[in-house]
Amino acid sequence: MTREIRNETGTQRLVGYVIDVGHEDGCARCWLDLDKQHLNRHDVLHGGIATMLLDSASGATGSMTVDPLGLAPFLSVSLNVQFVAPGRPGRVTAMGHITGGGKSLKFISSELRHEDGTLIATSSGVFKRVSEEKLT
Repeated sequence: MTREIRNETGTQRLVGYVIDVGHEDGCARCWLDLDKQHLNRHDVLHGGIATMLLDSASGATGSMTVDPLGLAPFLSVSLNVQFVAPGRPGRVTAMGHITGGGKSLKFISSELRHEDGTLIATSSGVFKRVSEEKLT
């Protein structure tokens, strides 16, 4: 059963993205309906926002390896992003894929695509599971 996580953090409320977890394939999605406030001065998706979407989809994908609701905390250790094409207004979706790792570290790659199928950016990163106690 899929579940959308909305308005959970200040960043989500500010930017407006949604995390979508619980897919049978184990891959979380993070989507955003691009509007003028998400674009840079060249009228394309700002690279920092693209990176944030890839990072969020990757972290939620890591979380789903131990919690189908995607609530287990995973933090970014490293993230490499490759920008492939400009992001235009419309819905963009990042989707993470586990590529390796063990119990506490996961290697995760993600793709960010426009609703028309255009690949905008890719990422590869390392994400660490963190206990709730260490976050407080």
